[in-house]
Amino acid sequence: MHELTREQARRLAVRAQLLDADRPGDVVEVVEQVGAIKIDPTATIAPAEQTAPWARIGWGYEPGQLTKAVEQDRQLFEFDGHFRAASLLPATLARMRGRVFRAQASEWLAANDAFRADVLARLRAEGPVIAAAIPDTSQVAHTNEAGWYGSNQVPRMLELLSYLGEVAIVGREGRQRVWDIGERVYAGVPEIPYDEASDILERRRLQAAGIARRRSTWTPVGEAGEPARVEGSAWTWQVDAAALAGLEDDAGGRVAILNPYDGMLFDRPRLKELFDFEFVLEQFKPKAQRRYGYFVHPILIGDRFVALLDAQLDKKKENLVVAAVHELTDLGPEDREMIDAEIDDLGEWLGVPVVRSR
Repeated sequence: MHELTREQARRLAVRAQLLDADRPGDVVEVVEQVGAIKIDPTATIAPAEQTAPWARIGWGYEPGQLTKAVEQDRQLFEFDGHFRAASLLPATLARMRGRVFRAQASEWLAANDAFRADVLARLRAEGPVIAAAIPDTSQVAHTNEAGWYGSNQVPRMLELLSYLGEVAIVGREGRQRVWDIGERVYAGVPEIPYDEASDILERRRLQAAGIARRRSTWTPVGEAGEPARVEGSAWTWQVDAAALAGLEDDAGGRVAILNPYDGMLFDRPRLKELFDFEFVLEQFKPKAQRRYGYFVHPILIGDRFVALLDAQLDKKKENLVVAAVHELTDLGPEDREMIDAEIDDLGEWLGVPVVRSR
């Protein structure tokens, strides 16, 4: 049983997410370590899939590197709203093929068996194509109470078939996904047993987290790693032993500006327990109920969350307009100077000047 200070636990989490002073070299290295980066169209500053690599790599990152790694080099792949490391493809595919849907999805697929066959036949013959190139021959429409899908049933069918590995996303035309038949895309991927795949994915989740609660629905790591206790916490933790050993070579901290959908922020209970940081995304709140802003970006200095950046590109995308830097703790002049420098770097990366309202 490892005994950790709270600072050690936080440093493990920060280093596992490549947010320490020792920056990675490219986007593939980032995703291999953190496992996946979220894809989201909200771009008050830049989309999550672009700001996540920039927050880690810095100036060495250009947006085209991600597209090249996915569509040309096949070092990354897109699945379930994330770009993922190609080394995880065999385990992910094994889980896809063992997937069992809940009743509603299973019944909808069964009722649209002919539609399913039409979609697969079209992709087999004509793929890769965007969803709009596939006719909707559905027999039964999906109940769409949440409003995530339009009346066209093709995107819904493609989503479900992608979870089974029968179709796959091979690229993008703008924000539109390009689809192909799974048997072509996944040809040659090694087959591994379902249980072995689960073990692999649990180990990689712990690698990306550094430290995780042993029984967590947010970061399920099972029995991966080694047990640990953290001072002041009643939780039982699992720790990545290799990461723990690496703390002796800690390169120190730095400033990092994180997109609200950054993987570092995903496990909200862990954020509260280790970092004493309760992050609430106000994107879906009415404007009158927002305290900090529509899409604020948390700011990390070392191993502490110290501020929230409320900023966005103006309508013509000519300036990065900083409405506020909400301080969560008392910051000294040196901290504010480092934060301002990182915001300036963000503006330069975007290719626009920074305009501050303060």
